[in-house]
Amino acid sequence: MRSKARFLGHPIHQMLVVFPLGLLATAVVFDVVALATGKPVMGAVAYWMMAAGLVGAVVASPFGTIDWLAIPAGTRAKRIGAMHGGGNLVVAALFLVSWLLREPEGVAPLGVMAWSFAGAGLALVTAWLGGELVDRLGVGVDDHANLDAPSSLQHDDVAAPRDAATVR
Repeated sequence: MRSKARFLGHPIHQMLVVFPLGLLATAVVFDVVALATGKPVMGAVAYWMMAAGLVGAVVASPFGTIDWLAIPAGTRAKRIGAMHGGGNLVVAALFLVSWLLREPEGVAPLGVMAWSFAGAGLALVTAWLGGELVDRLGVGVDDHANLDAPSSLQHDDVAAPRDAATVR
């Protein structure tokens, strides 16, 4: 099924999710650098990256919701989409808690960073679910998608090695 929210022929949600994913992941990287170096500027960069990532999540999520609402009920795609969206709400909440507990400048305490570290870990799972929706189930990109395709983890050729003789 093709995305219901498109711009110049492309799904808007897929265009926008790169911002919160990249910004929030980069915030975690700057937190790690701040921990390692003790430099307050690194904590400040993490703070503002997190703020921008949360704004990006707020902007991207309505378009994902529009697409999810268009997925037929009872399909695997609908279930995966619900886990993806619900999981990303939790990711945003974890980062929001971490952001609210920080000062705009300085290195945040490890306990405060733990919230964003947990959010980053969960984001790896929800990003995989988003990939499953698009790459495996064709949600948002293919009118003839198989919305009940099995998991890419269960598909035979996921773990099978490929060589030049088998690729055609």
